[in-house]
Amino acid sequence: MQNKIEELLHEPLVVINVGLKGFAESLEQQEVEVVQIDWVPPAGGDPEMIDLLERLL
Repeated sequence: MQNKIEELLHEPLVVINVGLKGFAESLEQQEVEVVQIDWVPPAGGDPEMIDLLERLL
């Protein structure tokens, strides 16, 4: 098991970034591969709208 963990830690890093592009940009400046996911909370984060959407599902 330890060997697999060590192997993983020596592989090139690929980061999945959800949301804040500034975080991805700082990683890219360090030559880290980043996959940017443009995500926003459902209904803009409005609790009432989220409740209504959940009722529809």
